[in-house]
Amino acid sequence: QVRLVESGGGLVQPGESLRLSCAASGNIASIGRLDGMAWYRQAPGKQRELIASVTGINTHYADSVKGRFTISRDNAEYRVVLQMNSLKPEDTAVYYCNGWRIWDGTTYWGQGTQVTVSA
Repeated sequence: QVRLVESGGGLVQPGESLRLSCAASGNIASIGRLDGMAWYRQAPGKQRELIASVTGINTHYADSVKGRFTISRDNAEYRVVLQMNSLKPEDTAVYYCNGWRIWDGTTYWGQGTQVTVSA
C-alpha cells in the first residue's frame, strides 16, 4: 500500500515562512511514474482547493498564493516541496499533498498537515 506523508506544518506569525515536504512511503516500487504532484489546502468551513501543482517542468499556482509560494519536485520522483513565504492569516488551513497517474487514473493523498498563521 502506498501513502503520501506530509511534514513541516506549524504555527507561524504573519510574514514568516514555512516549508512543507511530502514523500511517498509504503510499496513505492508499485507506484511507477507519477505524472504530477500538487498541494491542496482546506480551511475551516471551506472546500479543499488546489493551490500549486507541478507536471514535468510546468508549475501552476492559485492566484491567492502566486508570487509567495513555490512548488518543486526533487530528483526523488515521489517527493514534492512547497516553500511558503510572506504567510498571511488567510493561509491558515490543513495542507494536503497529492500525486496522480494519468494512464489508470490513480490518485494518492496525504493525511494533511496543519498550517496556522497568527499573531
